[in-house]
Amino acid sequence: MEHLTKEEVEELRRTLLRMKEEILKRARENLKTSSSFEGGDEIDRANYQRENFLNLRLLSREAQLLKRIDYMLLKMEEGTYGVCENCGEPIPYKRLKARPVARLCIRCKEEEELNEGQ
Repeated sequence: MEHLTKEEVEELRRTLLRMKEEILKRARENLKTSSSFEGGDEIDRANYQRENFLNLRLLSREAQLLKRIDYMLLKMEEGTYGVCENCGEPIPYKRLKARPVARLCIRCKEEEELNEGQ
């Protein structure tokens, strides 16, 4: 993390914590609104089930993002945040600012995506 200033690290930490709080807030709101279905016809029931399915899918994705955020906060504590997990090169602040949960530098991320596409 030597390539990042204390101010940059602190700004990224605040961003990660803000992201985490927003996810938790949305999850709480979704849990409140996804109470049991009562009344309505088959179309209403189908729409309710579809909406519930989409909410659960969203919650699953956000749970993964929460894990990633916690992982990045841990890396900050350990002093390894902002270092590419593949090549060990520093991840530029500009990339971290755009994607604070980035674990790979641009070059390694592009290689990963190319390999996934094959």
